[in-house]
Amino acid sequence: MNWTYIDTTLTTIVYLASSFLLFFIGKFIYQLFHRRYKVQYELVEKDNLAFAVAHTGHFIGLVLAIGGIMMGESEGIWIDLMYIGIYGFLAILLLNLSIIINDKIILRKFSVAKEIIEDKNVGAGVMEAASSIATGLIIMGSIYGEGDIITALVYWVIGQLLLILTAFVYNWITPFDIHEHIEKDNVAVGIGMAGAIIALGNLIRHGLMGDFVSWYDTAQSVAIDTGIGLVFLPVARLIADKILLPGRNLTDELVNQEKPNVGAGIIEAFAYIGGSVLICWSL
Repeated sequence: MNWTYIDTTLTTIVYLASSFLLFFIGKFIYQLFHRRYKVQYELVEKDNLAFAVAHTGHFIGLVLAIGGIMMGESEGIWIDLMYIGIYGFLAILLLNLSIIINDKIILRKFSVAKEIIEDKNVGAGVMEAASSIATGLIIMGSIYGEGDIITALVYWVIGQLLLILTAFVYNWITPFDIHEHIEKDNVAVGIGMAGAIIALGNLIRHGLMGDFVSWYDTAQSVAIDTGIGLVFLPVARLIADKILLPGRNLTDELVNQEKPNVGAGIIEAFAYIGGSVLICWSL
């Protein structure tokens, strides 16, 4: 009998079980932070697609955050489980705080909860999902590697500030009012901006991901990756406009027609996210 294989299998099962436990705890804490959201009622009774998108984004962000814990080097099963518990709980708290912060600042001109719960605004749901996914990527980068809780918290703060900066830059390069059109239930605009947020979250993750050497080295890495990403935003929009949508104007497709073109929003989001993946592979 191959005892090494059996031992590896049992260890894997224990790690998976601890991850699912974190998932359950994350669901419970999400409800505590978002008392206005009645999960089962919104999903089953109201068939609220906007909430389903936002809630799924939260779970994707949680999976990414847990991934930062699980991908590190093993220090023995009991120490690993201790780290999974400590950093997993921290990741859950930071993820929920990020949703609140980003809702209040990035989408500050209207109530995200109202748009999702009362208006079933899928564009707002997509934006909240993107905020969760981008934050999950940042938490993954914050937790992965050699560091401690303090470095993880500082990295998270840096990541949140850079996400807010990304939202301002995106608003600046876009020739229409993002908030106005998302509030009008424009799903296409929400998807486009969501792609930009996730793309920068991925670049910030890349800059943070690695063993902690010094604050200077980390700051330099994050500054380079984020700087490239911010410069790339208008380039990616141009690519979506001129190459991925030949013969069409992206702005017209998103806001200047009776029915916004959701497909054009998906193409714009892909240009940002795909570009960020290529940049990470190239760095």
